[in-house]
Amino acid sequence: MELRHLRYFIAVAEEGSLTVAAERRLHTAQPSLSRQIRDLEREIGVPLLVRSARGVELTEAGKVFLDHARLALAQVDAGREAARRAARPLKPVFAVGFLSGQEVNWLAETSRLLGTELRNIEMTVSSENSPELAEGLSSGRLDIAFMRHEPNHPELDYVTVGIEHFVMLMPSDHRLARQKEVDVRELAKETFIGGSNVAGPMRQAIEDYLAANGLNIEPAHRVHNLTMAMSLIASTRGVALLPAYAENFLPWSVTSRPLKGEPPTIDLAVGYRRSNGSPILALFLSRLRKNGKAPAS
Repeated sequence: MELRHLRYFIAVAEEGSLTVAAERRLHTAQPSLSRQIRDLEREIGVPLLVRSARGVELTEAGKVFLDHARLALAQVDAGREAARRAARPLKPVFAVGFLSGQEVNWLAETSRLLGTELRNIEMTVSSENSPELAEGLSSGRLDIAFMRHEPNHPELDYVTVGIEHFVMLMPSDHRLARQKEVDVRELAKETFIGGSNVAGPMRQAIEDYLAANGLNIEPAHRVHNLTMAMSLIASTRGVALLPAYAENFLPWSVTSRPLKGEPPTIDLAVGYRRSNGSPILALFLSRLRKNGKAPAS
């Protein structure tokens, strides 16, 4: 019995037709395929297929054998891949985390800064909220993360790579959408969606901004990610203040407007664990400090 016998049998069983399997899956002549199936049945000693008005059907023995044939081929494929991996030299892993949504702006820039080193490493990418990114850096799961400055992690250092201004998000047919700019005092008349404790730096920036404008607004809802914010804006017809990068993810039902006057801002930084001795990290940080600029929006 050869592997091709198993592949041929599986193709016929899945297609339910010798002709279809031969022409579409195996690109071989139907008589040749029939001969291969007969050889397989002869070696096993029982019929695996029977002809019917609909083509071919599996016998009870064929149904049992099909599961084992699939398992055998899966094991062969897994063994082939394991052998190939073993033959390749292990590449160091450089794990990059992004504040959910920021990979749209910064993944290409990260690859550019790594340059030709990408050929010598395996770069992994994850998308999480800022506290989760901080935990990932502290535990060694991540090497760098595009995130907020997290105050409860003194073991981390940061390189600020951008200053983001906030915009107001609202339903696309909201009355405020007719304005080119929105006065923040309009928030007092609306269902306000604020940031949760998970998004601590963002929540603090918003609350400081509202206080500076003489507003004491208790949010009707609190969110910690863009998906929650968009959903609540659309479903409750509320409004929210979010960093401008959120505009990359607006559904048709949500729109944004700039704020009148000086909007609040928040830093975007590359965080890393101070004790991380990775030479790839050192190279990346060196290039970031020398060349890193906010990508064009």
